Amino acid sequence: MVSSLSIFILTFIKSINSSLAVSFPALSIQCHSHIPGFPPLTSLYLPSKETHLVSQNRTHKISAFSDLSITLDIPSSNLRFFLVRGSPFLTAAVTGDTELSIITTKKILKFSSDNSLTKYSSCYPVSGKAVFKKKPFSLKYRWNKKGKGDLLILAHPLHIQLLTKNSDITILKDFKYRSVDGELVGIVGDSWVLKTDPIPVTWNSIRGIKEESYAEIISALSKDVEALNSTAVKNTTSSYFYGKLVGRAARLALIAEEVYFLEVIPVIKKFLKDTIEPWLDGTFSGNGFLYDRKWGGIITKQGSNDSTADFGFGIFNDHHYHLGYFLYGIAVLAKIDPAWGRKSFDLYKLHSWAAGLHEFENGRNQESSSEAVNGYYSAALMGLAYGDINLVAIGSTLTALEICAAQTWWHVKEETKIYEEEFSRDNRVVGILWANMRDSKLWWAPAECRECRFSIQVLPLSPITEVVFSDVDFVQEFVKWTSPALKKKDIVEGWKGFIYALQGLYDKESALKKIRKLKGFDDGNSHTNLLWWIHSRGGD
Repeated sequence: MVSSLSIFILTFIKSINSSLAVSFPALSIQCHSHIPGFPPLTSLYLPSKETHLVSQNRTHKISAFSDLSITLDIPSSNLRFFLVRGSPFLTAAVTGDTELSIITTKKILKFSSDNSLTKYSSCYPVSGKAVFKKKPFSLKYRWNKKGKGDLLILAHPLHIQLLTKNSDITILKDFKYRSVDGELVGIVGDSWVLKTDPIPVTWNSIRGIKEESYAEIISALSKDVEALNSTAVKNTTSSYFYGKLVGRAARLALIAEEVYFLEVIPVIKKFLKDTIEPWLDGTFSGNGFLYDRKWGGIITKQGSNDSTADFGFGIFNDHHYHLGYFLYGIAVLAKIDPAWGRKSFDLYKLHSWAAGLHEFENGRNQESSSEAVNGYYSAALMGLAYGDINLVAIGSTLTALEICAAQTWWHVKEETKIYEEEFSRDNRVVGILWANMRDSKLWWAPAECRECRFSIQVLPLSPITEVVFSDVDFVQEFVKWTSPALKKKDIVEGWKGFIYALQGLYDKESALKKIRKLKGFDDGNSHTNLLWWIHSRGGD
């Protein structure tokens, strides 16, 4: 006979030896960070004679997992935990007599409950799945439950935004928890359908370019194409910076098509072949892609020998950033030369994580939301290039979800209710979004470097950028917040380009004048690309 135990608590969880520590952390708010710590309030401990045999595999075992759940067994006992994302209950099942201790680190003065928790306590989830529906821009959650009655699950703000009216659910608007992701609201129902607004996955600008602007773009394009040098690029061995150069050249090809300057296409095509093929066939001496049989994924040669090389690519950090640039280049090359030729995404949070296998104190993390968008956008474009309808659908859906997440959690609006006033007052963008923290600083720059924080959440500049920054009111707030950095004597020219690009969404003429005066560009950007962006704003 199987018995179950449920604790009414929203938790962070750590498995340590033969115990499970749970925490309902209080938020610590500072102007540069938004942090819930992990003070373990309660530990479930198994006081067995065998618990000291940790070295003999007497710790824990993950017997099942999915995007929404983990089943955790402790072999030295009869105890099994059902760790389901969004569940307000921590549930354990026992198959026989088990001695169990519940130890608290803080004194509990009184016990209390909640009517909603009590009402739905007889039903608990044991697992869950996230499934893409046949139509794009749609995702379905389905939980397996046990017990009697209806299932209660917590939804974060983006869930609430995307939940469809035809889902068979009830929203408990007064049942809320405060979290690092904003208010978590109770949802009654074991099946949800999430839908995003459709987004355009296009090769060229969404609004088009007026013919009178062609000449200026073509002038810059001629110079940028003339400067392409595949031999020089091969001196760059970093998969990230190499990929940015590939993506930069691919942008030139699509811009050339859009302004009908087709004579440069052969030069760009040769450059893309010369730079991409050595990575695909293993002939690039400086680096290359390998398959990791242990973890089942792509790593780099440098990353296989050094966990810090290529920004941790060998331990599965930043994969969608690096590969996104290569995929963009491959998709464009397949388009202009047809004869040639999901591990990062979190389906509960609805955005990606850049951190791979390394364990961090504050959980997984992602820095650049815009490069994450680029990764899935590039996958959708590859589907277009190869006529793969399913790849287009999944790539488009993931792109749309990543954009929604960026707008929800990375873009900090003045009126936001997700973050506390002290944090939102001083920030317009999150630097690094952690599972358990929001940080203003970047891996490579302090919080004070606003132009750095701005640029890493904008690059690379492509047609999909217009969708990411569709809220022009926020864009004005964002540019205004960053503008004091433009007065710095040591500001990098490449960062200025991204600031002026977003300014072009609401002040095209002023931004264009500033872009024309730039003397340098980010390694993944170009003068041509910036002029294309400004001249494709439409309007006047």
